[in-house]
Amino acid sequence: MPHRKEFDTMGPVQVPADAYYGAQTQRAAENFPVSGLTLPPVFIRSLAMIKQHAARVNLELGLLEKKTAAAVIQAAGEVIEGKFTDQFVVDVFQTGSGTSTNMNMNEVLAARANEILTGTLTVKTPVHPNDHVNCGQSSNDVIPSALHIAALISVRHRLLPALIRCRDVLLQKTTEFAGIHKIGRTHLQDAVPMTLGQEFSGYARQIALGMQRLESTEVRLAELALGGTAVGSGLNAHPEFAAKVIGQIAAETGIPFVEAENHFEAQGARDAAVEMSGVLKTLAVSLAKIANDIRWLASGPRCGLGEINIPALQPGSSIMPGKVNPVIPEVVLQVSAQVAGNDTAITFGGQSGNFELNVAIPMIAHNLLQSIRLLAAGVEVFTEKCIRGITANREICAANIEKSLAMVTGLVPHIGYEKAAAIAKSAYETGRTVRDVAIAEQILPLETLERILDPGTSGGEDGQ
Repeated sequence: MPHRKEFDTMGPVQVPADAYYGAQTQRAAENFPVSGLTLPPVFIRSLAMIKQHAARVNLELGLLEKKTAAAVIQAAGEVIEGKFTDQFVVDVFQTGSGTSTNMNMNEVLAARANEILTGTLTVKTPVHPNDHVNCGQSSNDVIPSALHIAALISVRHRLLPALIRCRDVLLQKTTEFAGIHKIGRTHLQDAVPMTLGQEFSGYARQIALGMQRLESTEVRLAELALGGTAVGSGLNAHPEFAAKVIGQIAAETGIPFVEAENHFEAQGARDAAVEMSGVLKTLAVSLAKIANDIRWLASGPRCGLGEINIPALQPGSSIMPGKVNPVIPEVVLQVSAQVAGNDTAITFGGQSGNFELNVAIPMIAHNLLQSIRLLAAGVEVFTEKCIRGITANREICAANIEKSLAMVTGLVPHIGYEKAAAIAKSAYETGRTVRDVAIAEQILPLETLERILDPGTSGGEDGQ
C-alpha cells in the first residue's frame, strides 16, 4: 500500500446536518466541555488506521463476518481520507485513558458501516461499536498506540524534512560566509576574531544533532501497546491479533512499528512520549539560541551590531516609520517557549502512570503532537523566510575586529600576558586601536605585527 504522507491535514468535508454518527459521544461531550480543544487530525487518522487494520485482521482470524469487516474498513478509510471531521468532538481534557475518544471513533465507524450496509444511520445494528469495531481492543492499548503512530508519522513527514532543509541552508551559509572575518563574543563581551562561517557552522551542527536525537527515540516510540487490552494481559484479544495488525500498519506507513516487548510497561507508563518531548524541548532550545543570535547580529540597522542583514518582511512599528523588526526570529522564540511549556505538562502527565494505566494520555497526545507541529512549521518559516535570505555586512564585521581590544590576544605568545594587557589598557584609555598602540610602541617588527593582527590568521578552519 502507498505510504500516507498527509496525515496532519484534513480537507473540508461536507456532512449533512442530520448526520450524527457519534451520537452517544456527542451527547457526552456536550455535558463536559472543558477547553474546546480536540485531538488533532493526525491522531484521529492514526486511530482510524488502527481500526481499519484491526477489521482486516479480525476478518482473517474469523472473528468478523466479511460484510461487517468490509463496511468497517470502508468507513475507517473515509475517516482517514478526511471525512466526518465534525464528528470527533471529544475534548482533550477527558477521561485519562482516552476512552471517550476511542468510543467516539467506534461509534462513528459503526454508524457509517451500518449506513453502508443498510442505508440507515444507526449506531449499534448490525455493526456494533464495541463487539465489532473494537474487537480485540481496549482504549487502554489503542489510544497509546495511536499516540505513538501519530507522533512518528508527524516527525518523519513534517519535522525531520523541515530540519534537513534548515541544516542544508545553514551549511550553505557556512560556506558562503567562510571568508568573512568578524569579532567573536563571550559573556556579551568582545572576544577573539573568527569567521561568520564558523558561527553559522555551529548552528548547522545544532540542527544536525537535533535530528540525531529525534531519530534515536524512534526505536522506543515504535513499540505499540496494541494487544495488551485492559491491563496488559491481552484478555479477549486473539494471540495473533496484535502482531498482524502492527505488521500491516508498519507496511503501510513505512515505519518499523513492533508489538511492545512488555505490555504492562507500554500501558502503565508513557516514558517514550516523555523522552520524545524532552528531545523536542532540546530542539526548541537550540532554535531559540540560533534565533536570538540572528536577531542580535542583525540588530540596528545603525545603532546595533549590524553584522548581518535579514529579510524585511513587514513594517515592524505602528508609530516609527521605516522600522522593521526581526519578525521570524521572534516567531521561533515564541514557538520554543510553547514547546518548553508543553514539555512541562507532558512531564507531569508522565508521572500519572498509576499501576497498570497512565491517566493523562489525551493531554500528553495533544501537547506532544502540538510541539511537533509547531516546531515543523517554525523551522520551515525560519529557513525560508529568514535564514535563506541572510547576507553579511563585511565592512561592519571588519571594522568591529579592528576596533576590538580582544585583538591583543594574538600578541600574548610573543610578548607575554602582562605586556599584552598593558597595550589593551592603553588602547582603551586613549581610544586608539590595539594595532596603533602596538606599532607606536614598536613591541615587534612591523611585518610580524601585521601578520599576527591580520584576522585571516587569527582563527582555525571553519568547522561543521
